[in-house]
Amino acid sequence: MKMIAAVIKHFKLDDVRKALSGVGVQGMTAIEVKGFGRQKGHMEVYRGVEYEVQFLPKVKIEVAVPDENLDEAVSAIIEAAKTGEIGDGKIFIYNVQDVIRIRTGERGEEAI
Repeated sequence: MKMIAAVIKHFKLDDVRKALSGVGVQGMTAIEVKGFGRQKGHMEVYRGVEYEVQFLPKVKIEVAVPDENLDEAVSAIIEAAKTGEIGDGKIFIYNVQDVIRIRTGERGEEAI
């Protein structure tokens, strides 16, 4: 099993959710985060004063998938989140040792 963590733009969240549902992913966690990469930051004006915003708001989604569904889930995220502009985000993939559904005690892929 794999855990996919993707940091994407806010306005792409619903598109990514729909794309993942379309490839059979049944659950997702979304977390509002702030950060920067190559995009760095940008200048904003508040009450006539210009200041630099160094940490930009993003959404981090986490999805657990069986190994055989990894490639299509990653492709779905890329297709749905891509704008072609700087700051589209990143995808991180981790190995998952085990998953346990608290309600039923199911383990492994059955618990996803």
